[in-house]
Amino acid sequence: MNSKLPPPLWDARCKACWFVVGLIVLTGLSFWSLDLKWAQFFSVDAFSKMGKFVGELLVPDINARFLVKLGWATLETLAMSALGTLIAAVLGLALALPAAKTHADDAARWRGITRLALNALRSIPELVWAALLLISAGLGPLAGTLALALHTAGVLGRLFAEALENAPAGPGFALRTRGVSEAQVFWYATLPSVLPQLLSYTLYRWENNIRAAAVLGVVGAGGLGQMLAFHMGLFQMSQTSSVLLAMMVLVAFVDAASYGARRVMGA
Repeated sequence: MNSKLPPPLWDARCKACWFVVGLIVLTGLSFWSLDLKWAQFFSVDAFSKMGKFVGELLVPDINARFLVKLGWATLETLAMSALGTLIAAVLGLALALPAAKTHADDAARWRGITRLALNALRSIPELVWAALLLISAGLGPLAGTLALALHTAGVLGRLFAEALENAPAGPGFALRTRGVSEAQVFWYATLPSVLPQLLSYTLYRWENNIRAAAVLGVVGAGGLGQMLAFHMGLFQMSQTSSVLLAMMVLVAFVDAASYGARRVMGA
């Protein structure tokens, strides 16, 4: 009876082992370089202040007039995220096509510069985009919507390009051998095979953009974030609590809708 010994825990030729060691060293250096005041964080005074703050947040404002205002801000945040994601999906797909090398004979002349543009779009945070756009678009949801669209287009464009490059090559190859144009190959072979994946990526980013849209209001881009910044700045904890509850309900709603859409697509 041949019994094989388990592989050794450490092997100098194991690249994964060295990678794990590198991560451990990097984590240790991070703790050493940061001034983390754990004693102050876990002190009695800190817990007392946090408890008082949380206690004030447990009493939301349920005034009818305020709730109407909160409802409109919630709808505005939802609209910003949905429209921003839609624009991003269209722009991301348009940029993903030249950024992807779909087959061996594809010259992909614009691949490098398009990927550089996608990197630039997603490397700039939504808050920075919103701050820049507020100069031209002014205060309100337009700047927030465009900020979400530009950042998300960079993210979705990269994901869409990877999906197009990893699409099954067989259907496209069969059409190319019959002299079908590249546009027809994309519409009848490539897109149908990757469409569920593209929709899944888009829905996931919509979930993220709900949270981002709520934060963008801090710089005056409208919606729940603008209400949150206003009431927190005035230390109006009851109104702040209501805004936070509205954010949680909105995120839960979008998560449930996204999950249901994925179930329908997977059926």
